[in-house]
Amino acid sequence: MTTASRALQRPRGRGLLLAGVALAAMAATAPALAQDFPAIATAPIAAAPADDGLGEAGFYLESDSLIQDDGAQRVTAEGDVEVRYRGRTLRARSLVYDIRGGLITARGDVVIIDPSGAISFADEMVLDEEMRSGVARGFSARLQDNAKLAASTAVRRSDLINELTQAIYTPCEICAGDKSKTPTWSIRAEKVVQDREKQIIYYRNAVIEMWGVPVFYAPVFWHPDPDAERKSGLLAPKVIGSARRGLSYEQPYALIISPSEDLVISPQINTKVNPFLNLQWRKRFSSGQINARLGYTYERDLDGDGDRFGDPTSRSYILADGAFKIDENWRWGFAAERTSDDLLFDKYDISDVYNQRGLMPSDDLRLTSQVYAVRQDDRSWLSVSALSIQGLRPIDNDRAFPTIAPLIEGRWEPEGPVLGGRLRLQGSAVALTREQSQFVAAQPGTDSRRVSALADWRDTWTFANGLRVSPFAQVRADVYSLDELPPPGPADDTVSRAVGVAGVDISFPLVRRDGARTIVLEPLLQVALSPDVDLDTSIPNEDSGVLEFDETNLLRANKFPGFDRYEGGQRVNVGARASVMYDDGRGGSILVGRSYRSEPDPQFPTRSGLQTRKSDWIVAAEGRPLESVSFFTRARFSEDKGDVRRFEAGVDVDTTRARGFVRYLRDNQDITGVKREDLDFAGDVMISGNWGVTFAGVRDIENGVWRRQEFGGLYRDDCLDIAVVWVHEETYNRSLGPSDSVILRLTLATLGDKGYSQ
Repeated sequence: MTTASRALQRPRGRGLLLAGVALAAMAATAPALAQDFPAIATAPIAAAPADDGLGEAGFYLESDSLIQDDGAQRVTAEGDVEVRYRGRTLRARSLVYDIRGGLITARGDVVIIDPSGAISFADEMVLDEEMRSGVARGFSARLQDNAKLAASTAVRRSDLINELTQAIYTPCEICAGDKSKTPTWSIRAEKVVQDREKQIIYYRNAVIEMWGVPVFYAPVFWHPDPDAERKSGLLAPKVIGSARRGLSYEQPYALIISPSEDLVISPQINTKVNPFLNLQWRKRFSSGQINARLGYTYERDLDGDGDRFGDPTSRSYILADGAFKIDENWRWGFAAERTSDDLLFDKYDISDVYNQRGLMPSDDLRLTSQVYAVRQDDRSWLSVSALSIQGLRPIDNDRAFPTIAPLIEGRWEPEGPVLGGRLRLQGSAVALTREQSQFVAAQPGTDSRRVSALADWRDTWTFANGLRVSPFAQVRADVYSLDELPPPGPADDTVSRAVGVAGVDISFPLVRRDGARTIVLEPLLQVALSPDVDLDTSIPNEDSGVLEFDETNLLRANKFPGFDRYEGGQRVNVGARASVMYDDGRGGSILVGRSYRSEPDPQFPTRSGLQTRKSDWIVAAEGRPLESVSFFTRARFSEDKGDVRRFEAGVDVDTTRARGFVRYLRDNQDITGVKREDLDFAGDVMISGNWGVTFAGVRDIENGVWRRQEFGGLYRDDCLDIAVVWVHEETYNRSLGPSDSVILRLTLATLGDKGYSQ
């Protein structure tokens, strides 16, 4: 046996011969059905061939032997044949080129590596030199997303049409040497046609199998080509059985309107109540995008058991937002959040409701509609917005919620230092209008307008021994204009005030390197001096009502989160922080501190632990003892007896066999004035192989009630995630009482939602 190799420059038409073999195989990417099909290839996806310098028309052939028969006009290559053309590589045991007939035949362990890295296999491949037709026998392939495909024959009719017969498609990992193992799920079809122009794959007699058992049959079936990025078609359904709506089946359909616009139509069919239609419309523009979700039904009211009462009426919701760029510095946007029924989302299991849309975040069970404009550059920031709020909680009164318009906030920093430090100028203005009083329904609501200006200066000095000293100063002026004040005072009033603070932050980090770990001990001190605040009771507390004293504001000169209240007097905030960091990513830290005041400050809520001269103790810790385990804890202890007034802790676990979290909270008095103790957890645990359990719960320990319980079984592997979950909610919310439901969760690999969700 002689050894020969050639590198040839061929005419373009000849060079396409072998490229066509690769394209014919890779074009056959659709699932199909077979009784006797070849073993699906399990070779790993190879990296795309590197640039070999052959160019567009370059052609390379290498083999153990090369025989040219001029009489028969045939070229035969035998033994470890390798052909490269336009980044594609063809390997086979033998190759025959029929010059007269214009055909190439590759036989024996034929392998084609596409520039994308996908690999195709066949027992034999034949293609004409014009790439207009070709056949692969005993075809199999490993495609993108680890999908596998096998067919008895693959025929290329033209550049745009490919056909497969007797084939199977699956994304699951399988073993070619173990014939007894069936894929978790697969699609089979008698015939498959791939239309590249329409980017659609058509099936004849399609069968979906789970663990080898047929579960779905369709004489005619189609779906988008896997190579298509976005195409109209069905998305994963949602199946729920509950006492509230009976059996509920929701089937989303994605309609691609244009490359920049799509619509998901998702009707929810219920056995006990009328259908509910969900829509999601998305559109991109040259300057931004819009995402809008809407829902509608015509139905009477219903309780937790699905019993209907009252008159039928239209019930709907909208959850929409948009953001657009005006120029390099300016952008604007909006959010629209409204529902006709406070319990609509609970009645029809509408998910992902309380996500942030727009500039201002929403709270749970609150919907915020807003419009805004923002300007930002390297040294300044300005926002102008207007907001309207709808409350969904039982105690909420929408007439008592203010309409906020406008809300203006801005800041600016000079380019260079001022008095050696950083100077920041800030401004804020807001107008709030209420229809009804928050406290007395018969009284009109107080309307308020506020304008504030703030100058904030800070410098930092770091000494050679590591000591860091940071002096700071703030001066602020506020002007309030108030209407419809409650009696007995005047109905209208104008109030102005000036507040400020000066002080210094001091820290002295002590760092030690010990083997593979770094230890840091850091004492912290803040001294802040302000005039005593003479609180004017006419000033409403709109933005500083929620105050939680913890590690985030221990060393803040003004602990109030908004403008309506300001911390005054002389105080010292002290703390100490210790941390250990290992080179492998493990580590932890702990912070302990408290605040001392010259005089009590009645502005602070009693529950905050900040009213007296000595505040509560703050302790906070977090760590990662293992790569797969992390935790946090924070607590507040009374300054006199050391009683725990607030304690919160949580653990996150993420291993190959288990993942989940646990959260615990105990608060002697939350922001609503009641004692609270909760336990919240969720997780998945794989018990044996691919089988496991999923669970979640919310326990109201203070009242001895499980607010929510979830438990179910699941199966999970590389191509399938399926779970059946029982859910119990022990919640009384107006007409809705406790409920039980069973939810089917199903995800099939490579048949994902392409970024759609609801």
